[in-house]
Amino acid sequence: MGCRHGLKDKDENTAMHLAAKHGQSDALNKLVEMGLDVDEVNIDGLTALHFAAEGGHTLCVRFLIESDCNINALTKRHRTALHFAAERGCEREACLLIDAGIDCDAVDNQSNSALHLAVSNNHTEVARVLVDAGCNLDLTDNQTPLHIAAELGSQDLAEMMLISGVNLNLTDKQGMSCADVASRGNHVVLVDMIIKADRFYKWEKEHSSEPDSCLCRPLSFRPDRSSDTQHIRSVLWTLATRRLCRGEWLLLAQLWGFTDAHLRNIQHQWTGMQSYKEHGHRMLLIWLHGALMKRENPVKGLYEGLVGIHRKDLAESVRQKANADSPKKCIAM
Repeated sequence: MGCRHGLKDKDENTAMHLAAKHGQSDALNKLVEMGLDVDEVNIDGLTALHFAAEGGHTLCVRFLIESDCNINALTKRHRTALHFAAERGCEREACLLIDAGIDCDAVDNQSNSALHLAVSNNHTEVARVLVDAGCNLDLTDNQTPLHIAAELGSQDLAEMMLISGVNLNLTDKQGMSCADVASRGNHVVLVDMIIKADRFYKWEKEHSSEPDSCLCRPLSFRPDRSSDTQHIRSVLWTLATRRLCRGEWLLLAQLWGFTDAHLRNIQHQWTGMQSYKEHGHRMLLIWLHGALMKRENPVKGLYEGLVGIHRKDLAESVRQKANADSPKKCIAM
């Protein structure tokens, strides 16, 4: 008497499920040849593809796709195979599923997309695959993937999404922006990255029709540590920590278009009675990022800003210091 391959265990798993779960691609092949249904579901609604993706079994995932399985099959929790691959950090399997046309933006019964799960579990490479595939960065399960990255303090994940143009106006269920969440966690560098992105994209939108508005440097929102800007950054440090009086950095920030939300998030950091110096330094570096991205002369912009807050004396002093031994003509005035 032949073996009954359609038998199920207590969780209603068939031989097909178990072969996929354990990465047995040869067994899958034989079972398909024998006529077993590749889309049979178990008690939780999982198909063989869900198991293969969750286990990181590349050959099984590829075979099931080639066997015309339902790539978008949903479990009882409304999860696709891509949800499982993203949650487990299975990059190759995620690529196969995306290339086969799986819905990258499907959400489960908790409103999690695959990107939410990849970011929550700090799977940077899977998140990159999803972002490169054009998944929706703005899907929210009461928070966007960037909110999650901000909460975790992950600069790599945040940078990836910021460069891709995520909507920074979205708030979580508590009404907090991504910058608010980063501030709450005292992720200072991440706060500044988000503010840089917000200011840059607003400028880009306002100047999108200008023929010479293209960038002069690769887009990044990380802290600038390049040797090209070391001199001007040193000038800004001295200005913030030794020359500006309490409150003057705020006047400069307002003159340069920093919003109340930007200033609130910068000031959330507390390092003592001299916190305003650190706040001013951070603001100046955020401003410098924008000036350089817009191909503006930062020394000229700084001079005009200081004059604008009625500190011409300081403007002249800073200009002389900035121009002294400046290594790059583009930042001299």
